[in-house]
Amino acid sequence: MHEDFWQARWTRNEIGFHLREVNPYLQAHWANLQLPAGSEVLVPLCGKSLDMPWLAAQGCRVLGVELAAKAVGDFFAEQGLHATVSSDGGLQRHEAEGIALLQGDFFALAPAQAAGCSGYYDRAALIALPPEMRRRYVAHLQTLLPSGCRGLLVTLDYPQEQMDGPPFAVSDAEVHALYGEGWQIELLGEYEVRDKNWRFVERGLSRLHERVYRLTRR
Repeated sequence: MHEDFWQARWTRNEIGFHLREVNPYLQAHWANLQLPAGSEVLVPLCGKSLDMPWLAAQGCRVLGVELAAKAVGDFFAEQGLHATVSSDGGLQRHEAEGIALLQGDFFALAPAQAAGCSGYYDRAALIALPPEMRRRYVAHLQTLLPSGCRGLLVTLDYPQEQMDGPPFAVSDAEVHALYGEGWQIELLGEYEVRDKNWRFVERGLSRLHERVYRLTRR
């Protein structure tokens, strides 16, 4: 998944991964993290997710990172917010109402920029990446987030041979292989959702599981 791929998806408005509502797993499980009010939460590959205003409404400060300038612009426009814009370590920082989006390459994000984050939320980042990039993504996360940081991870799992990603299948075993060294992992929920997602039924998937994990940085 190169930069041009995602830029083109946003330019053509091919954003089936964008949910038009707040993710129900976020609403159901976020309190399990027990983050204090005012915590800063990192949201990698955030797009224009409606989960970010929800997190802000819970008293969190949101730090999103997004490659596509169109996604960042659309987010603030659709939320009716006027963002202040500044340069931040080679990335462009857009900020309004407790939500800051850094526009640029996630892998260019420096530890100092995320040092204040005590929370982490990933619904659509890990599953957007092919296997080799997933390993790089988790390794970079471990350089960014401090010990004790708590996160919520949502994954999809299905027979990968039945459909090309993205979104890619990420098994429970892979989650433990990727995160096990640097994070404590707790499975909060597992859901069979194939019959609720007709676009995946039409693509021939025989099963589709979503899993929700609580992660704690060692």
